[in-house]
Amino acid sequence: MPAPVSGTDDAPARRAVLATALGLAASAPALAQPAPGAPKRVVATFTVLADMARNVAGEGAVVESLTRPGAEIHDYDPTPQDVVRARAADLVLWNGLGLERWFERFFGRLGEVRQAVLTEGVAPIGIGAGPYASQPNPHAWMSPSVALVYVENIRKALAALDPARAELFAANASAYAERIRAVDAKLRERLAAIPAERRVLATCEGAFSYLTRDYGLREAYLWPINAESEGTPRQVRALIDLLRQSRPPAVFCESTVADRAMRQVAREAGARFGGVLHVDSLTAADGPAPTYLRLLEANADTILRAFGTGEPR
Repeated sequence: MPAPVSGTDDAPARRAVLATALGLAASAPALAQPAPGAPKRVVATFTVLADMARNVAGEGAVVESLTRPGAEIHDYDPTPQDVVRARAADLVLWNGLGLERWFERFFGRLGEVRQAVLTEGVAPIGIGAGPYASQPNPHAWMSPSVALVYVENIRKALAALDPARAELFAANASAYAERIRAVDAKLRERLAAIPAERRVLATCEGAFSYLTRDYGLREAYLWPINAESEGTPRQVRALIDLLRQSRPPAVFCESTVADRAMRQVAREAGARFGGVLHVDSLTAADGPAPTYLRLLEANADTILRAFGTGEPR
């Protein structure tokens, strides 16, 4: 029987093999993380919300608006195609606070589509007069500071829908919030130039309660909510009397309603018609308010120009 070979030690060989294996493992590419799936489809009830959502979503979602630029949203009449588009969406965003009265009925036809109300957490301002007295004014996005609540609600809704892209949505929301704050600071400085005795913002619809609160203006209007296409004689007379006392240099009307009644008010109150303001809808891309931030700036331009407080921006 052959004698065993004395003094044989294979430990160095084993260590060499182990070192080689570790080196190969270290140099190998890391396992790829699962890639996010296709971008989700998001539908907003109107153009302002859709623009906000696009800024938060970036390339992480496809966002569209049910209503087109220039549409009146309070009493919008959804089409069968709207139902099809909303049912195909992964998420539907809406304002709430009674703005989309049509949508509360519409949503019942959408099945199990996920939804988010973007005024969740907003402290509403009550409507002061008329048939809607004490109900919440729904136009909260007209305050840039309140718009930050919308942005956060959009971020949360998108992150819950698509957790793989949560970091993207958070980064986009933070950057967009900074842009909104910058516009807010600019508007605050610019609108402060209006003399105290002239700080009355008279419009067709009472859609500026949040903006006038933020910037120290007094709000006046023909009707509280765009349920009327024309001011009644009583509404017209009441606004004329108020303006004859406060004597602002100009009055305005929103882009989505007829301005005939407000032009009558201007003639009889000794003011001029100062132009169109944008609230419920963005304009087309070649218009003055194609985005939410441009809407705010365009309105300030129109107000300051009509009040004679200097050139816009």
